[in-house]
Amino acid sequence: MSKKAILYIVFFTVLSLGFLGYAGYVIKGERGTFLGKEKLPVLGAPGHTVQGFSFTDQDGHTKSKADVQGKIYVAEYFFTTCTGICPKMNANMEKVYAKYKDKPNFLILSHTVDPEHDSVPVLKAYAEKHGADSKNWWFLTGSKKELYALARQGYLVDDGTYTGDEDFVHTQWFALVDKTGQIRGLYEGTKKQDVDKLIDDIDRLMEE
Repeated sequence: MSKKAILYIVFFTVLSLGFLGYAGYVIKGERGTFLGKEKLPVLGAPGHTVQGFSFTDQDGHTKSKADVQGKIYVAEYFFTTCTGICPKMNANMEKVYAKYKDKPNFLILSHTVDPEHDSVPVLKAYAEKHGADSKNWWFLTGSKKELYALARQGYLVDDGTYTGDEDFVHTQWFALVDKTGQIRGLYEGTKKQDVDKLIDDIDRLMEE
């Protein structure tokens, strides 16, 4: 083989490797891995993050946005006297909790939509019924207006607007929130396939 032919082979080999390397870099930037695994989408308007909040958990402790900073968490809305969708939702949430309860960077936030009834002692009893440890599964109460605003404007699990004391949020959606407060997925908490996808997406988010 001539020297010229060898130079051509070397040139095109280097060119091909460079192209593959660049393609891999682009794929990693857009999808998260060189293998092309897509990153989870970011929901809401550009720059949207969950706003600040201050609620009380089942132990009577104040929880705020600062307490979830740097953690992945799932948020839901329920009420303890619900006999419709809530029991199914929280039975499914138990499956999520069972898998991640030993992960220090993971939380579940269950917000009551009926703060007048769901006092701290009521939430404590409800949490114990579901085997929830307050270190990483919080049952939260507070101002109805603030709870509802967070559901609608923060977690995007309800598309209504606050209409006063008779207003009511009753939603089956779970919101997956990343370490920076961005919404990365919404899942129907009553559906097994959605909860299975939520678990898969939590795993993916933990790898980002």
